[in-house]
Amino acid sequence: MQQKLFCERKALRFKHFSRKGYALFAVAGREVLIGTLSVATLSHAKADGISVITEATGDSLQRSELKLEEVVVTGSRAPLTLAESAKIVSVITREDIHRAAAESINDILKLATGVDVRQRGGFGVQTDISVRGGNFDQITILLNGVNISSPHTGHLSADFPVSPEDIERIEVLEGPAARVYGTSAFNGVINIVTAVPESAPSLRERAGGEAVVHVAAGQYGYAHANASLAKSFGSTHHALSGGYTRTDGATPNSNFTSSRLFYHATAEIGANATLSGQLGYSYKPYAANTFYGASSTDQWESNERLMAALNADIKLGAVHLAPQLYWNRWFDHYQWHKDNPAGENFHKVDSRGASLNAWFSSPLGKTSLGLEIRGEGIKSTKLGKPMPESDWEKTGGHDAEADKLYKYKDTRTNLSAFLEHDILLRDLTVSLGLLANMNDGLDTKWRVYPGIDISYRPTDAWKLYASWNMALRMPTFTDLYYSGANIEGNSNLKPEKTTDYQLGAQYRANGFMAEAQLFYSHKTDMIDWVTYSDALTGESDGIFHSVNFGLDNKGFELNLNLLPQELWSASCPLRKLSAKYSYINENSEYDVTVISSKYAMDYLRHKVVLSADGRLWKRLNLSLSWRWQDRVGRDNPSYALTDARLSWDAPRWSVYLDATNLFDKKYYDYATIPQPGIWCRIGAKFKFGL
Repeated sequence: MQQKLFCERKALRFKHFSRKGYALFAVAGREVLIGTLSVATLSHAKADGISVITEATGDSLQRSELKLEEVVVTGSRAPLTLAESAKIVSVITREDIHRAAAESINDILKLATGVDVRQRGGFGVQTDISVRGGNFDQITILLNGVNISSPHTGHLSADFPVSPEDIERIEVLEGPAARVYGTSAFNGVINIVTAVPESAPSLRERAGGEAVVHVAAGQYGYAHANASLAKSFGSTHHALSGGYTRTDGATPNSNFTSSRLFYHATAEIGANATLSGQLGYSYKPYAANTFYGASSTDQWESNERLMAALNADIKLGAVHLAPQLYWNRWFDHYQWHKDNPAGENFHKVDSRGASLNAWFSSPLGKTSLGLEIRGEGIKSTKLGKPMPESDWEKTGGHDAEADKLYKYKDTRTNLSAFLEHDILLRDLTVSLGLLANMNDGLDTKWRVYPGIDISYRPTDAWKLYASWNMALRMPTFTDLYYSGANIEGNSNLKPEKTTDYQLGAQYRANGFMAEAQLFYSHKTDMIDWVTYSDALTGESDGIFHSVNFGLDNKGFELNLNLLPQELWSASCPLRKLSAKYSYINENSEYDVTVISSKYAMDYLRHKVVLSADGRLWKRLNLSLSWRWQDRVGRDNPSYALTDARLSWDAPRWSVYLDATNLFDKKYYDYATIPQPGIWCRIGAKFKFGL
């Protein structure tokens, strides 16, 4: 059994541990098999990278929770591990993703405590992701640390060129992070990290590779196929994946197809430099039912995305340099009535940026300095400022039509300077810094947004957090310019501003984890789409106008996790039990008498997520999740959904049966758009050595 599992490397079997500091040097780069110790013992051994192999079944019990303390996460500009971070960063691990009954990244994010995922269709079709009562325009989405958020509209930011099987982990940072990731990180950050080579002293010491094939089928004509290749050559590592998904739709006029391709490469250049790059493409045409208005049931849209990025990590003496270049392009084609030119829009949006981050260590801690320039532009048949006729341009992308022209455009340049210092003591981390920002879409004035984060570790089990941060968000091009039969943008909108306070605590003991957070935000010049009554007549024109308003936002979150295999034995069939709860209350203040609101009066007040994961028999596993949501606003009844995955997991293959909305509940994420009932799928994954 051991030889089959680890045919490439000789296994070393321990009979006892030595307390000598050099003991682990003898096994560097080799597989460690431990058959006489419980996982509970390992939680104190600090032996990162150890897998536990049970003699009875041969199952590999990857203790991802034990490794996460050494993972560098998104909380600061200088690299800090999760244990050192002064911010609370929630991590969805590869194991969590594998066990979830989810076929899209958006479905996985539904399990995060403070994240609100609202879908207009199944499997991430037109998904809006928000954090802590905000809206989909107020978060930054990163792919391997690269900003892929759309300045056109946050509706399009969640079109990912990667699949769940490509992902190593997802990091969720709630609250403003402008001094780390710029002005778009207004309410939070979601960083998707794709799979990387297993830890080794260097890429040069790795050989071989792996191919993974995933196929699935299910109700309503659902079909999914994804393939990925990962291979190391000398000092380089390459990962390529591509996939296709389609369905007839479980509700009227909700069919879609989705194609995606992603490439990521890493190379070591000498002893002090690492270069990485990524390329991505996705195309998703879909029937949009009543997505943007209840009066049209045959809306249609397609989203096409191209992206490229190049990163480096260079060490020059005591100084580390991290330059980055990136480019994103979106093509959006929308029809109010399918195949009808009336109400049809074409958009081409670009965001491109360059940044340089530098950091160094000293006896006083880690100091980082950074600069970023980001250009954003849109050409459209609808949005922007009128172009001279001589500058009109043919539409582009997969759905381009020769007789349709971009006649409007807008551009803006965002310049940011960062300064941060992290004080790292035995039991204390203090991270303080600021963002200085200038955006020529607003004016040419510089504005400063400071912040401070503190974590205190009184014991090995406890971490206490406190933070104060300020941030700004520029309006999207949709906020500024979109107009239609019952909607009107406002080119004079002010940027949103927030001052945010957080307190939190984490407790980690053998077999148990708990986390609690309190937050309060005072926000000004927030952007919403509202209908309001005329000051003189008291009547409404029935049009949604984009306006600025004030908002106070407060709430708390609680996460509890029980890990029975740490408490009792690695052979315990129950792996994990978790309970999560979030509560939000908002008070808004408008300059007009508001009748209805699209966002501020339509937030998620209560959210509960309960989940369990364990082994039923041999390699037969079951994962269950139950989610209850209660949303503020008209026509938003609360609902509870149960999802389940039953899987047989072998070392090189697995088969599974998924059921989402297991009890066939009728529910709505948006009041006019019905969501699917029970939806069953069967799938299989195969791994091949290269």
